[in-house]
Amino acid sequence: MQRIVVTYKRYFLDFYDEQVSEVQTKIEWTLTLIATIPAVPIKYLKHIEGTKGLYEIRVEVNSNIFRIFCFFYEGNIIVLGNGFQKKTDKTPKSEITKALKIMEEYKNEID
Repeated sequence: MQRIVVTYKRYFLDFYDEQVSEVQTKIEWTLTLIATIPAVPIKYLKHIEGTKGLYEIRVEVNSNIFRIFCFFYEGNIIVLGNGFQKKTDKTPKSEITKALKIMEEYKNEID
């Protein structure tokens, strides 16, 4: 394992539970890829510009695009936050704001 992927509260799990099995399978595949390969291609994990430490996990199923926000903790731990289905070219500001609040909440609770 290169990285350990963990959930925080139910933010990711609530999103995951709402998805059909085909999407859940692709999410699981992507998370396994991120956890196991040394260098993750930007196609699957990308830093969110203008933020300090927020990333998005990128999942595509057919013509549907999904994003799961995450951040690193203590080097190799990836903490999953909120997820959403992307319907426009730009990531909605409200989703980024929510992800940043989750990241802040996690860090305040852990540290």
